[in-house]
Amino acid sequence: MGSDGNARGVGIDGEALMLRLPPVRGKLTPNKPLAPLTWFKVGGPAEVMFQPADEADLADFLKRLEPDIPVTVIGACSNLLVRDGGVPGVVIRLGRAFNSIGLEGAAKDCLIRAGAMALDVQVARFALEHGIEGLTFLRGIPGTIGGALRMNAGAHGGELKDVLVSARAIDRHGQVHEVGVEELGMSYRHSDAPEDWIFTSALLRGRPGGKDEIAAHMEEIQRQREAAQPIRARTGGSTFRNPNGVKAWELIDAAGMRGVRVGAARISEKHCNFLINEGGATAAELEALGELARALVRENSGVELHWEIRRIGVPAIVD
Repeated sequence: MGSDGNARGVGIDGEALMLRLPPVRGKLTPNKPLAPLTWFKVGGPAEVMFQPADEADLADFLKRLEPDIPVTVIGACSNLLVRDGGVPGVVIRLGRAFNSIGLEGAAKDCLIRAGAMALDVQVARFALEHGIEGLTFLRGIPGTIGGALRMNAGAHGGELKDVLVSARAIDRHGQVHEVGVEELGMSYRHSDAPEDWIFTSALLRGRPGGKDEIAAHMEEIQRQREAAQPIRARTGGSTFRNPNGVKAWELIDAAGMRGVRVGAARISEKHCNFLINEGGATAAELEALGELARALVRENSGVELHWEIRRIGVPAIVD
């Protein structure tokens, strides 16, 4: 069954949930399709999607929301797999009020305030426009600043903790937090930020640099991505985190998984750490293929791979 088949999730009833939600200034949408938003183009709906008008609207909603209603946050949906049955509860997606990028303080300070929904590549381009070096690695990350904060995203020799000064977030009770980078406990593809925090912005610091050199570095990053990764396919970026001292793709390749399929899901022949939807794949097929790769790598090398792609929602019930 493809992702457009007759399937439903357990307990997904957006119209009923709407009756339990507090009023907002933003937008509430029951049974919101999520597949069109994701890079994989698979998955079921959000029971209700909330797009807050601004930070105050988000904080007030969370403060008044009944505690038993689940909350899930999504961003650019680039490194995300939504299961076929959809996502119970409220799915929060920040909008235009959270994608601003600007200088903070004097230009010589090289400080950039970026909203959580600002794309990493847009922040890199903003830094280039203002002659700020040190943020070019963001050109190689297909996501948002909010997602980068959650997982300490990195690429091409840089990671967010290298340039992060502080972050702003709202917790499940509607309380606003502003914390320095040292309080987030960032390590490889990980932060210690509480799971219920919704990041709203970040303060980043670069250093003065020449625009020509920065532009050349960004072009080289893009050239390397296009040469090594299936960036024009329906994929979700790197599937697994690299274990210590070894590349995940090398382990997957050594386990004989290059090009292997489950239904319409396939492991990329160009880069073995990428799952691809060849058209009509389900989230279940993509996840099953990833789990098969994990099992064979474990059997072949004894190494346990850990998902880098975030998986949310519930399996489908097929009628």
